[in-house]
Amino acid sequence: MTFYVESETDKTLPFDVEEVAGKVIVEALDLENCPYEASVNVLLTDNEGIHTMNHQYRGIDRPTDVLSFPNVDYSSPADFSKIEDAIEDYFDPENGELCLGDIVISIEKVYEQAKEYGHSPLREYAFLIAHSMLHLLGYDHMESEEAALMEQKQEEILNRLGITRTDQFDLRRTVK
Repeated sequence: MTFYVESETDKTLPFDVEEVAGKVIVEALDLENCPYEASVNVLLTDNEGIHTMNHQYRGIDRPTDVLSFPNVDYSSPADFSKIEDAIEDYFDPENGELCLGDIVISIEKVYEQAKEYGHSPLREYAFLIAHSMLHLLGYDHMESEEAALMEQKQEEILNRLGITRTDQFDLRRTVK
């Protein structure tokens, strides 16, 4: 698996953002039984940067916490059965990895929402990565049933890693 974490802001988080992103990405892929090596790009920005993208790509004129830009069109969420029919569209010709897409996160929103929900910035960041990974895997939350399924899967990913709302996450505790 390949993933890139790039930052376009001077705002930082008090933990290794690459390590946490990698663990959450791997766990999401494992949960969905992804049969391929995959690649994901993560961009860390501030409220101004994500506001611009949210307006440009979604027509919503305000900052948001996370944006997902999926590369794969699934017939149903995490249905990998027809992916190889579009090798030229979905796979990197150099390394053969499935290119899932891009995740953009506002670090300012990570801090704001962690405070609002009463948990650590690390838990909020991991949650946003898990949420966005599910979008990259074809899940959505437009209907209440879809939203409930996404919520259950997000919690399962985080619980598997020992990241809960009440625990202070310790990277050394994780097994992966």
